[in-house]
Amino acid sequence: MHDSTELDDDLRMFQDSVRRMVEKEVAPIAAKIDQDDDMPHSLVPIFGELGLVQIMVPEEYGGPGGTLTMACMAKEEVAKASFAVSHLVGATSIAMALPLTHYGTEEQRKKYLPEIAEGRTLTCIGLTEPHTGSDVSGIKTTAKRDGDDYVINGQKVFITKADQAKYILLFARTSEGKGNDGISSFIVPMDTAGVKIGGSPKKMGLRGIKNCDLFFEDVRVSAENMVGEEGQGFKNAMGVLNLNRPTVAAAAIGIAQASLDASLGYAKDRVQFGRPIAEFQMVQGMLADMAIQIEAARALLYKVTALIDSDPTDPKVPMMSSMVKTFASDMAMKVTTDAVQVFGGAGYLQDHPVERYMRDAKVCQIYEGTNQIQRLIIARSMIKQ
Repeated sequence: MHDSTELDDDLRMFQDSVRRMVEKEVAPIAAKIDQDDDMPHSLVPIFGELGLVQIMVPEEYGGPGGTLTMACMAKEEVAKASFAVSHLVGATSIAMALPLTHYGTEEQRKKYLPEIAEGRTLTCIGLTEPHTGSDVSGIKTTAKRDGDDYVINGQKVFITKADQAKYILLFARTSEGKGNDGISSFIVPMDTAGVKIGGSPKKMGLRGIKNCDLFFEDVRVSAENMVGEEGQGFKNAMGVLNLNRPTVAAAAIGIAQASLDASLGYAKDRVQFGRPIAEFQMVQGMLADMAIQIEAARALLYKVTALIDSDPTDPKVPMMSSMVKTFASDMAMKVTTDAVQVFGGAGYLQDHPVERYMRDAKVCQIYEGTNQIQRLIIARSMIKQ
């Protein structure tokens, strides 16, 4: 969490309101959500009332007009209790609020954003396919022009919240351009004829959130549903991801902070050789390293969010966004692994939350671009400077 001395009154009040909600509504059911692999839909309106689901919707369309800093603060607080539930924070950002704000038409913003601003509607984004993960340019799903419509055929996989979403921002190939060229994006209502929702695989972590297979069979959508110019979908997707990646870092920091809090409490209570293990220097060293890494990641995170909030077009944004996503997620993996070690054999049991934190942390190194891809982005940005 932010040091409260660094926050202005509005941010402090916002953080406190999120924390109180999490303590009341999320923390008591976090373990059950993981065990049952099911999250109550009743949490959506609770998050919507606080403006969290729709946090990035601009005020002129009825939204809270929240900043990325606010979104990350909320994400961090929720992830300390439940990584899965933290996905409700900004649940409409990457697939609706950000794309429409930066690349959509005014007609599209007026049509969709007031509904999104109510905080009851979830959306999802359709990028990943069976053979295209980090290689978005390999998309095979097609959208072929037919009069005033496009007809879409193809398949997507691992689509987060597809089972609850009303709309999907779907990426499809509209021409046979090489590489990244020829990919466009469309807003597709999930109840459109030809959209079929498949199963959700069982996962190591992130339980409670479904990641579904989707099938599109002659799905017809109006050309008015295209977001941005034809063939610019890949470029627009990368722009949106740059603005959203810091939220992955925020969730990773939340997981890590929860792991440190649990480890510190356990180390003070667990007695071996006649004294608490917190008195052993090796344990102290682990706790100290965990705290150092968390504070470093948090400092970088809010440096990056301040940069993006002040100027999302700053040329340093792609590199800095990749840096914080990579550093924070690698940090979370190490901190959660160390937390299990502090707990010893008990940490390997589901009786304690650190085993859940460790399972959840792993995916932060993978989704929204693997950390290997992020390192390429960082290095290439450095070389171009």
